[in-house]
Amino acid sequence: MTTIQLIGAILFGLALVHTFAAKSIEILAHRYPRHAGLLHLLGEVEVVFGFWATILIVAIAIVAGGENAIAYAESRQYTEPLFVFVVMVVAASWPVLNAVQRALQALARLAPMRNELALAWLGLALVPLAGSLITEPAAMTLAALTLAPLVFRDGMPERLKYAALGVLFVNVSIGGTLTSYAAPPVLMVAATWGWDSAFMAAQFGWKATLAVLVNATAVCFVLKRHLRPAGASAESGGAAQVPLLVSLIHLGFLAGVVLLAHHPVMFLGLFLLFLGFTQAYQRYQQPLILKEGLLVGFFLAGLVVLGGMQQWWLQPIVSSLAPVALFFGALGLTAITDNAALTYLGSLIDGMSPQAQYMLVAGAVAGGGLTVIANAPNPAGVSLLRRGFQDESIGAVGLLLGALPPTAVAAAAFFL
Repeated sequence: MTTIQLIGAILFGLALVHTFAAKSIEILAHRYPRHAGLLHLLGEVEVVFGFWATILIVAIAIVAGGENAIAYAESRQYTEPLFVFVVMVVAASWPVLNAVQRALQALARLAPMRNELALAWLGLALVPLAGSLITEPAAMTLAALTLAPLVFRDGMPERLKYAALGVLFVNVSIGGTLTSYAAPPVLMVAATWGWDSAFMAAQFGWKATLAVLVNATAVCFVLKRHLRPAGASAESGGAAQVPLLVSLIHLGFLAGVVLLAHHPVMFLGLFLLFLGFTQAYQRYQQPLILKEGLLVGFFLAGLVVLGGMQQWWLQPIVSSLAPVALFFGALGLTAITDNAALTYLGSLIDGMSPQAQYMLVAGAVAGGGLTVIANAPNPAGVSLLRRGFQDESIGAVGLLLGALPPTAVAAAAFFL
């Protein structure tokens, strides 16, 4: 353990504490208006890891020199934060969202239940499973925007919001495991271990689907008495009716971004073209969620910088555990570190048995809803849904408690 590694571990721990304290800081902002600006900034969950990553870079500069600090920052891989930012903005554009909502409405009308109950179930089950095709960050964005006026609104009891949020986060985390490219923790190991989409569907996909359906059905049973029609979900916010061609072009942009997910130069170029198109046909648009996307990207980039300093203590833990212990160890460790980082460390271990490989990934994806840092799409959900919670802030303890039951269901599906 070097001095820099020790500093990185301490700052990572402080960032975790800050994450759990963010809601309390947001409450202080209302209590002390004189310092509200600073407290609001520190109370933004999306700012936490970027803030502490900045302190880490400054600390490295002080201890080891500015050149080493810059070299470390530039040695990190930022493809995932950039992709999540881009796919959030594109997926949340009005033509894409309108097309998805129309499709969900059509399916809801076929269901033998109230329209709002069917929509809530589809948002918590079908959309997370669609993440296996469109990637988990895109699924999280579409599910959050669909569910916001139905579930995450005034009048819904706060405890039920956290229960629904826990189900959404867990279902998105496991719902992307039907293919080998959509879930970040799977993507980290797929090429190294030779896991293709057929393998994922056979070993993980059907179990994940079962858990997703159970979780969504259970929470909708609890929510049904409080659900009411959500007319806001169909409103265009002043945008003109979207022609089919415009919707298809937007969906084409989304498909292109997903296909180029591992090539940041390419998908960023496509994104710039997308911005130009939205400006040219502004009458069919709502304001793009650029601020929310940038904040989420900042959060994930900070997690990349801080997480890169944790390999020295995380990897020995992962490599020392037997398969069954590895499952539960990964389940717990995911709550305090990104599950993709955890599986990546596992992919570096030589001679890991197929059973141990399965247990590591199963535990990592099952625990992906426990905290905001557990899975890369979670900050996107927090950014889009926090205004529906008290004090416009999502508490880490509330999320943890809400995610425990669906996590248990997912763990049982993968383990048993």
